Amino acid sequence: MSSRFIQARWLALSIQSGAWERSAITDRLTRVLSTDFADSIQLTARLCFHFDTSSPPAIDPLVAFLLNEPLLDVVFESEAIQGPLLDSPVMGEKPDRLVTFPLPALTTWKDVGLWLGLRDKEIAWFADSKAQQSRVVIEKLHHYRYTWVPKRTGEPRLIEIPKSRLKEIQRLILKDILNRIPPHPCAHGFCRGRSIKTFVAPHIGQEAVLRLDLKDFFHSVPTARIGALFRHLGYPGNIAWLLQGFCTNAISPSLAGEPFKQLPWSVRKRLQSKHLPQGAPTSPQLANLCAWRLDCRLQGLASRLGFQYTRYADDMAFSGTYKLAAMSKFMEELVGGIAIEEGFQLNYRKTRLRLSSQRQCLAGVIVNELPNCRRKDWDQLKAILHNCIKYGPESQNRDGVDDFKAHLYGRLTYFSWLNPSRGKKLLNLWDRIVWDK
Repeated sequence: MSSRFIQARWLALSIQSGAWERSAITDRLTRVLSTDFADSIQLTARLCFHFDTSSPPAIDPLVAFLLNEPLLDVVFESEAIQGPLLDSPVMGEKPDRLVTFPLPALTTWKDVGLWLGLRDKEIAWFADSKAQQSRVVIEKLHHYRYTWVPKRTGEPRLIEIPKSRLKEIQRLILKDILNRIPPHPCAHGFCRGRSIKTFVAPHIGQEAVLRLDLKDFFHSVPTARIGALFRHLGYPGNIAWLLQGFCTNAISPSLAGEPFKQLPWSVRKRLQSKHLPQGAPTSPQLANLCAWRLDCRLQGLASRLGFQYTRYADDMAFSGTYKLAAMSKFMEELVGGIAIEEGFQLNYRKTRLRLSSQRQCLAGVIVNELPNCRRKDWDQLKAILHNCIKYGPESQNRDGVDDFKAHLYGRLTYFSWLNPSRGKKLLNLWDRIVWDK
């Protein structure tokens, strides 16, 4: 490791150690560099121009910037930097739109320990600070349990379920931090006060509806963006790194089961590195917040062309006049390019364009004239209720559901919620069923 690289890293640590403000950065540069260096103000200006002014950059891009900075050539050659300047970490300023949202002030490991009720060793263990989880071979030493659920296509879907202690930590992060940050207005999945109804509402009665799908939505969220999100909220780099560790996972192949071996090599490689686990309480909100730029760009695109845009988890919907049908191929390619730039990827096999003369379906909801369930699902539930009246509820529990009454009532309530007028017919049938006491 060269002396120039070591000094650049020391300087980067010194820059990161305090508040990310022009005056504070200039002060730290003045103290860590030799007194002969008179360009601290200019170097601060170049740093603020090159990086986001709302939060400090990650260490690696900052070191790369400093190594290529001409102003520092003389400093590195003279080896004027003798070590990092480590001021006490402080919370950075939150973005203007988040100033009114109270977040826990966490600047040191001690603060994190008091907040979560953990010792330093436990913090390092649950955050996987030494990246050991992907090499664990004993199940009780691993933080997650794995379940494989078949998709409609027959491919296995991995559900990563955190164990109780880690799940408590993630729920606290969700309650005290993530739930206090409003997601993008176009995001409707996993958002309080929003639902499938609000997702499909802008697309009801439109002449054309274009549905697009993001491939492996949770696993595709760039891990670095999760840490950047916490830094953007004002947390120092080391605390943002810990919070990122609590919310991400690296799979241990020896514990993942036989289906893991059948996955493509690229997918296995991604899962063995840190990623957003599908099954953790924090993952849905983190995915929404990390897709903020994607939603901003797609909303801007839709507004510019006169279309509507909403997203429900990995389902994206555009709607408008027949102009959208003529531009559907162009829209698919453009949205795909934007998704790649933001770290995601379209699943082109699931792209669907539907005109008003066809059945327009989004997330299982028909949107041609008003929110409605599919005719097939309606007829099936109506037949089950009718047979429950005629032959008894036990005869219709063919899948062996433990609480069949609650299961059936849940389906009925969902249909009634989508279409109250049609739901009344189902409720009349429900009232005629005789349940065993």
